[in-house]
Amino acid sequence: SVRSFLKKQNLGRYNEEEVSKKKAELNTREEQQKAAAEAISVGSRCKVEVPGQPTKLGTVMYVGTVEFKSGYWVGVNYDEPLGKHNGTVQGKQYFECQDKYGAFVKPLSVTVGDFPEEDYGLDEI
Repeated sequence: SVRSFLKKQNLGRYNEEEVSKKKAELNTREEQQKAAAEAISVGSRCKVEVPGQPTKLGTVMYVGTVEFKSGYWVGVNYDEPLGKHNGTVQGKQYFECQDKYGAFVKPLSVTVGDFPEEDYGLDEI
């Protein structure tokens, strides 16, 4: 069977050296996420850069752990309706914002700084 082949060849989860290396990488990444989360404060302006998605500007509304995923997360209220929710996920409210303006992202994807809210001149229309 495939399982016996993997055991004989020390491949996949049966290779203890590889498994321990992956655990160490996971712990390192988690420590980086925690350090990045501690550097972010609620109410700060931010730029969110997630690979495969456009760069978005917003305000940090929540920093910490959440019930629906492990690790540290940053709740962002975007300037435009590019989010997924209104700050409520699976019935628990983490922060308040308009519907489709809120999202949770990993702390390493968030850059805190002076990012002024862009005025698109939509009030004149």
